[in-house]
Amino acid sequence: MLDRTSSDTANAPAERAGGDLGRRLMRRRTELGLTLGETAVRAGMSPVYLRYLERSPVAAPGRNVLLRLAGALETGVSALTGGDVDSPPGPGQAARHPELVALGGEECRQRLGTHGVGRIAVTTAEGLTILPVNYSVVDGAIAFRTTPGSTLSQVLGKQVAFEVDHIDDALSRGWSVLLRGRARGVLDRDTVRRLRERAYSAPWAGGRRDMWVCIDVVGISGREITEGLVTGG
Repeated sequence: MLDRTSSDTANAPAERAGGDLGRRLMRRRTELGLTLGETAVRAGMSPVYLRYLERSPVAAPGRNVLLRLAGALETGVSALTGGDVDSPPGPGQAARHPELVALGGEECRQRLGTHGVGRIAVTTAEGLTILPVNYSVVDGAIAFRTTPGSTLSQVLGKQVAFEVDHIDDALSRGWSVLLRGRARGVLDRDTVRRLRERAYSAPWAGGRRDMWVCIDVVGISGREITEGLVTGG
């Protein structure tokens, strides 16, 4: 068991990140539900050093440290350093030995739970439409909020496709998860309260968005591009 008394103080509300890197580190491990100590073990570094990286506004770790942290936090170096803020993902070169791997159903569901923004594809009166949405996974369903009368509200009762992906240009790898299901509105007060309590992603667009929508998963699949291992002959 890890010592959660001294190395995990960054999880306390009083702890604040010291700089942009620290904020990204703390936010990402919070998304994964990791303590500071657990993250340090994953990255193979001292919890004291990791706390310094999170708390110091002048921390400037080398690329090797950033790669270890990115691996521990299941993300990319660019995401930790903010280098991907203004750049669309995908312009990097392919790996020298890329390998395309199919993800199992359980792995796909785990990947869904690590993100908060996905895309919905649905046929509307204007034709096929794809929209980004802030979402949460609650009781196995995709849940999000929208406004009555909006384009997103037109998904109710329809079959939709929902996609989430992650691209790491620095390591030339990435993955995507695609699910299909039927969208339904949530009106039951107890269910709405449960969604409010358990949802971890709020709409970035702001405003009053009181209509809850859930997508019940009918089918799910995923793929991942990794750097394949090459053995000598």
